[in-house]
Amino acid sequence: MAINLQKGQRENINAPKFTVGLGWDINNTSTGTGFDLDASLFLLGEDRKLVSDNHFIFYNNLESPDKSVIHTGDNLTGEGSGDDEQIKIDLTKIDSAIQEITVVVTIHDADARKQNFGQVRNSFIRIFNSDTNEEILKYELDEDFSIETAVEFGRIYNRNGEWKFEAVGAGQRDGLDKFVSIYQK
Repeated sequence: MAINLQKGQRENINAPKFTVGLGWDINNTSTGTGFDLDASLFLLGEDRKLVSDNHFIFYNNLESPDKSVIHTGDNLTGEGSGDDEQIKIDLTKIDSAIQEITVVVTIHDADARKQNFGQVRNSFIRIFNSDTNEEILKYELDEDFSIETAVEFGRIYNRNGEWKFEAVGAGQRDGLDKFVSIYQK
């Protein structure tokens, strides 16, 4: 049975292989253009910086160097129910230098399209066991991010050999570039 998390809550993952599913729906498409939300992952070392540039996983770099993190591809519309994007994680393969995986969702070309997360609803991140498909946890964003164009949904981190998830739900208005500047060495 899945655990529904609140912002700031943490939970053990307890699965060596799992999938991160992200989903969302659009409130209002009156901007005249479609919404393209993108999931990105930052694979960080102890210093909370990218282990290397190749450890930034997004639509133009779908796999980590050790193939422990694989993004299944970019959903350009977010249409349909369920997960809009998925990332498969295999902790049995993960480089020991990686101590944290930060999960971020951004709106592609948000400024030009005059879009923000206030126009997005039913946003969630969930983690499920890749072998059994059993949902382990789910975090639904319930805040109205009316000016934000990027949201850190959560982070997966290693604490004393155990991998945990923390529901973060922190938005900002400077898009993906801001997160890159925070996590790049």
